Amino acid sequence: MFDKVEQLKKQLNKYRPLTTEEVRRLREEFLINFTYNSNAIEGSTLTLQETAMILKEGITISEKPLKEHLEAVAHKDAFYYIEELVKEKQGLSEKTIRDIQNLVLMDKPQYRGTYRRIPVVIQGAIHEPPQPFLVPIQMEQLIREYNEEMGDIHLIEKVALLHLKFEGIHPFIDGNGRTGRLLLNFELMKEGYPPVNIKFKDRRSYYNCFTDYQSKDNNSIMLTQMITKYLEEELEKYISILDTVSKIENNLL
Repeated sequence: MFDKVEQLKKQLNKYRPLTTEEVRRLREEFLINFTYNSNAIEGSTLTLQETAMILKEGITISEKPLKEHLEAVAHKDAFYYIEELVKEKQGLSEKTIRDIQNLVLMDKPQYRGTYRRIPVVIQGAIHEPPQPFLVPIQMEQLIREYNEEMGDIHLIEKVALLHLKFEGIHPFIDGNGRTGRLLLNFELMKEGYPPVNIKFKDRRSYYNCFTDYQSKDNNSIMLTQMITKYLEEELEKYISILDTVSKIENNLL
Protein backbone atom coordinates (compact mmCIF):
# COMPACT_ATOMS: atom_id res chain seq x y z
CA MET A 1 0.00 0.00 0.00
CA PHE A 2 2.84 2.38 0.80
CA ASP A 3 5.27 1.51 -2.03
CA LYS A 4 4.25 4.37 -4.32
CA VAL A 5 4.40 6.92 -1.49
CA GLU A 6 7.89 5.80 -0.52
CA GLN A 7 9.10 5.92 -4.13
CA LEU A 8 7.71 9.44 -4.55
CA LYS A 9 9.25 10.54 -1.25
CA LYS A 10 12.67 9.32 -2.43
CA GLN A 11 12.17 11.24 -5.65
CA LEU A 12 11.28 14.40 -3.71
CA ASN A 13 14.34 13.98 -1.51
CA LYS A 14 16.54 14.37 -4.60
CA TYR A 15 15.44 18.02 -4.78
CA ARG A 16 16.35 18.69 -1.16
CA PRO A 17 17.42 20.94 0.38
CA LEU A 18 14.83 23.27 -1.14
CA THR A 19 15.53 26.96 -1.62
CA THR A 20 13.73 29.55 0.49
CA GLU A 21 11.65 30.62 -2.52
CA GLU A 22 10.65 27.02 -3.30
CA VAL A 23 9.59 26.44 0.28
CA ARG A 24 7.61 29.71 0.32
CA ARG A 25 5.75 28.89 -2.88
CA LEU A 26 4.86 25.35 -1.86
CA ARG A 27 3.79 26.42 1.63
CA GLU A 28 1.66 29.37 0.53
CA GLU A 29 -0.37 27.39 -1.98
CA PHE A 30 -0.89 24.50 0.42
CA LEU A 31 -1.73 26.64 3.45
CA ILE A 32 -4.54 28.52 1.72
CA ASN A 33 -6.13 25.28 0.51
CA PHE A 34 -5.60 23.51 3.82
CA THR A 35 -7.11 26.38 5.82
CA TYR A 36 -10.10 26.64 3.51
CA ASN A 37 -10.85 22.91 3.56
CA SER A 38 -10.22 22.28 7.26
CA ASN A 39 -12.43 25.18 8.31
CA ALA A 40 -15.09 24.34 5.72
CA ILE A 41 -15.34 20.83 7.19
CA GLU A 42 -16.18 22.52 10.50
CA GLY A 43 -18.88 24.74 8.96
CA SER A 44 -17.07 27.87 7.72
CA THR A 45 -18.81 29.53 4.76
CA LEU A 46 -15.67 31.24 3.43
CA THR A 47 -14.83 30.30 -0.15
CA LEU A 48 -11.32 29.35 -1.24
CA GLN A 49 -10.90 32.76 -2.87
CA GLU A 50 -12.13 34.58 0.24
CA THR A 51 -9.76 32.54 2.41
CA ALA A 52 -6.87 33.52 0.13
CA MET A 53 -7.81 37.21 0.35
CA ILE A 54 -7.90 37.08 4.15
CA LEU A 55 -4.61 35.21 4.54
CA LYS A 56 -2.60 36.94 1.82
CA GLU A 57 -3.97 40.49 1.89
CA GLY A 58 -5.70 40.84 5.25
CA ILE A 59 -8.94 41.84 3.52
CA THR A 60 -12.22 41.71 5.43
CA ILE A 61 -14.98 39.99 3.48
CA SER A 62 -18.26 41.87 3.80
CA GLU A 63 -21.28 39.92 5.04
CA LYS A 64 -19.08 37.13 6.37
CA PRO A 65 -18.86 36.68 10.18
CA LEU A 66 -15.83 37.99 12.05
CA LYS A 67 -15.64 34.54 13.63
CA GLU A 68 -14.80 32.99 10.26
CA HIS A 69 -12.09 35.58 9.58
CA LEU A 70 -10.52 34.84 12.97
CA GLU A 71 -10.72 31.08 12.34
CA ALA A 72 -8.81 31.46 9.07
CA VAL A 73 -6.04 33.57 10.62
CA ALA A 74 -5.87 31.28 13.66
CA HIS A 75 -5.49 28.20 11.49
CA LYS A 76 -2.66 29.86 9.57
CA ASP A 77 -0.88 30.74 12.84
CA ALA A 78 -1.32 27.18 14.12
CA PHE A 79 0.21 25.80 10.92
CA TYR A 80 3.19 28.16 11.26
CA TYR A 81 3.54 26.92 14.84
CA ILE A 82 3.75 23.25 13.84
CA GLU A 83 6.32 24.19 11.20
CA GLU A 84 8.47 25.65 13.98
CA LEU A 85 7.99 22.53 16.09
CA VAL A 86 9.17 20.42 13.16
CA LYS A 87 12.29 22.56 12.76
CA GLU A 88 13.01 22.20 16.47
CA LYS A 89 12.46 18.41 16.27
CA GLN A 90 9.84 18.54 19.01
CA GLY A 91 8.06 15.33 19.94
CA LEU A 92 4.34 14.79 20.36
CA SER A 93 3.17 15.76 23.84
CA GLU A 94 0.06 16.96 25.62
CA LYS A 95 1.60 20.44 25.74
CA THR A 96 2.00 20.42 21.96
CA ILE A 97 -1.63 19.43 21.50
CA ARG A 98 -2.90 22.04 23.98
CA ASP A 99 -0.76 24.74 22.34
CA ILE A 100 -2.09 23.94 18.87
CA GLN A 101 -5.70 24.01 20.07
CA ASN A 102 -4.97 27.26 21.91
CA LEU A 103 -3.94 28.86 18.60
CA VAL A 104 -6.82 27.33 16.64
CA LEU A 105 -9.44 28.77 19.01
CA MET A 106 -8.47 32.44 18.71
CA ASP A 107 -12.13 33.46 18.78
CA LYS A 108 -13.06 31.51 21.94
CA PRO A 109 -10.56 32.35 24.71
CA GLN A 110 -12.65 30.63 27.38
CA TYR A 111 -12.07 27.22 25.75
CA ARG A 112 -8.42 27.58 24.70
CA GLY A 113 -5.83 25.05 25.81
CA THR A 114 -7.98 23.26 28.39
CA TYR A 115 -9.64 19.87 28.28
CA ARG A 116 -13.41 19.82 28.35
CA ARG A 117 -15.21 19.57 31.68
CA ILE A 118 -18.60 18.52 30.37
CA PRO A 119 -19.85 15.45 28.45
CA VAL A 120 -20.23 15.82 24.69
CA VAL A 121 -22.02 13.97 21.92
CA ILE A 122 -20.65 13.84 18.37
CA GLN A 123 -23.61 14.18 16.04
CA GLY A 124 -24.01 11.16 13.76
CA ALA A 125 -21.26 9.15 15.49
CA ILE A 126 -21.82 5.66 16.85
CA HIS A 127 -19.09 6.25 19.43
CA GLU A 128 -19.64 8.21 22.62
CA PRO A 129 -16.61 10.23 23.77
CA PRO A 130 -15.37 9.50 27.30
CA GLN A 131 -16.65 11.35 30.34
CA PRO A 132 -14.64 14.48 31.22
CA PHE A 133 -12.81 12.90 34.15
CA LEU A 134 -11.41 10.25 31.78
CA VAL A 135 -10.11 12.71 29.17
CA PRO A 136 -6.72 13.46 30.83
CA ILE A 137 -6.16 9.75 31.46
CA GLN A 138 -6.98 8.74 27.89
CA MET A 139 -4.92 11.57 26.40
CA GLU A 140 -1.91 10.54 28.45
CA GLN A 141 -2.43 6.95 27.33
CA LEU A 142 -2.76 8.01 23.67
CA ILE A 143 0.52 9.95 23.75
CA ARG A 144 2.31 7.05 25.41
CA GLU A 145 0.93 4.53 22.91
CA TYR A 146 1.90 6.72 19.98
CA ASN A 147 5.41 7.48 21.19
CA GLU A 148 6.29 4.09 22.68
CA GLU A 149 4.04 1.30 21.42
CA MET A 150 3.40 1.88 17.70
CA GLY A 151 6.96 1.53 16.45
CA ASP A 152 6.33 -1.56 14.30
CA ILE A 153 3.74 -0.06 11.95
CA HIS A 154 4.20 2.30 9.01
CA LEU A 155 4.03 5.99 9.84
CA ILE A 156 0.95 6.56 7.67
CA GLU A 157 -1.00 3.91 9.56
CA LYS A 158 0.39 5.30 12.80
CA VAL A 159 -0.84 8.85 12.14
CA ALA A 160 -4.20 7.51 10.98
CA LEU A 161 -4.60 5.72 14.32
CA LEU A 162 -3.50 8.85 16.18
CA HIS A 163 -6.13 10.92 14.38
CA LEU A 164 -8.93 8.40 14.85
CA LYS A 165 -8.20 7.94 18.55
CA PHE A 166 -7.74 11.66 19.20
CA GLU A 167 -11.06 12.53 17.61
CA GLY A 168 -12.69 9.68 19.53
CA ILE A 169 -11.52 11.14 22.82
CA HIS A 170 -12.69 14.58 21.65
CA PRO A 171 -10.67 16.22 24.43
CA PHE A 172 -11.72 19.83 23.88
CA ILE A 173 -15.06 21.64 23.83
CA ASP A 174 -14.21 23.02 20.38
CA GLY A 175 -11.46 22.85 17.79
CA ASN A 176 -10.93 19.08 17.89
CA GLY A 177 -11.20 18.53 14.13
CA ARG A 178 -8.86 21.35 13.13
CA THR A 179 -6.41 20.47 15.89
CA GLY A 180 -6.48 16.80 14.93
CA ARG A 181 -5.74 17.51 11.27
CA LEU A 182 -2.87 19.80 12.25
CA LEU A 183 -1.50 17.07 14.53
CA LEU A 184 -1.71 14.57 11.69
CA ASN A 185 0.36 16.89 9.50
CA PHE A 186 2.80 17.67 12.29
CA GLU A 187 3.69 14.01 12.53
CA LEU A 188 3.96 13.56 8.75
CA MET A 189 6.18 16.64 8.36
CA LYS A 190 8.52 15.49 11.14
CA GLU A 191 9.36 12.44 9.03
CA GLY A 192 9.93 14.34 5.80
CA TYR A 193 6.51 13.87 4.22
CA PRO A 194 4.54 16.83 2.89
CA PRO A 195 1.39 17.81 4.82
CA VAL A 196 -1.93 16.55 3.47
CA ASN A 197 -5.10 18.47 2.78
CA ILE A 198 -8.29 16.55 3.63
CA LYS A 199 -10.74 18.20 1.28
CA PHE A 200 -14.19 19.53 2.10
CA LYS A 201 -15.61 17.74 -0.95
CA ASP A 202 -14.39 14.45 0.54
CA ARG A 203 -15.91 15.09 3.96
CA ARG A 204 -18.43 12.25 3.69
CA SER A 205 -15.66 9.74 2.98
CA TYR A 206 -13.66 11.31 5.82
CA TYR A 207 -16.55 10.91 8.27
CA ASN A 208 -17.04 7.33 7.08
CA CYS A 209 -13.47 6.57 8.17
CA PHE A 210 -14.47 7.22 11.77
CA THR A 211 -17.64 5.15 11.51
CA ASP A 212 -15.69 2.28 9.96
CA TYR A 213 -13.03 2.47 12.68
CA GLN A 214 -15.61 2.47 15.48
CA SER A 215 -17.74 -0.31 14.02
CA LYS A 216 -15.02 -2.67 12.82
CA ASP A 217 -12.89 -3.42 15.85
CA ASN A 218 -10.72 -0.29 15.59
CA ASN A 219 -9.62 -0.98 12.01
CA SER A 220 -7.89 2.09 10.61
CA ILE A 221 -7.63 0.90 6.99
CA MET A 222 -10.06 3.45 5.48
CA LEU A 223 -8.31 6.51 6.89
CA THR A 224 -4.89 4.99 6.19
CA GLN A 225 -5.87 4.59 2.54
CA MET A 226 -7.26 8.15 2.39
CA ILE A 227 -4.08 9.66 3.83
CA THR A 228 -1.97 7.53 1.46
CA LYS A 229 -3.94 8.82 -1.54
CA TYR A 230 -3.59 12.43 -0.41
CA LEU A 231 0.13 11.97 0.17
CA GLU A 232 0.60 10.56 -3.32
CA GLU A 233 -1.20 13.60 -4.77
CA GLU A 234 0.85 16.09 -2.74
CA LEU A 235 4.16 14.38 -3.53
CA GLU A 236 3.36 14.29 -7.26
CA LYS A 237 2.40 17.98 -7.16
CA TYR A 238 5.60 18.96 -5.31
CA ILE A 239 7.77 16.97 -7.70
CA SER A 240 6.03 18.45 -10.75
CA ILE A 241 6.53 22.02 -9.51
CA LEU A 242 10.16 21.45 -8.54
CA ASP A 243 10.89 19.69 -11.83
CA THR A 244 9.47 22.66 -13.76
CA VAL A 245 11.51 25.12 -11.70
CA SER A 246 14.64 23.04 -12.25
CA LYS A 247 14.13 22.97 -16.03
CA ILE A 248 13.56 26.73 -16.16
CA GLU A 249 16.72 27.37 -14.14
CA ASN A 250 18.78 25.04 -16.36
CA ASN A 251 17.54 26.80 -19.49
CA LEU A 252 18.60 30.15 -18.02
CA LEU A 253 22.14 28.95 -17.36
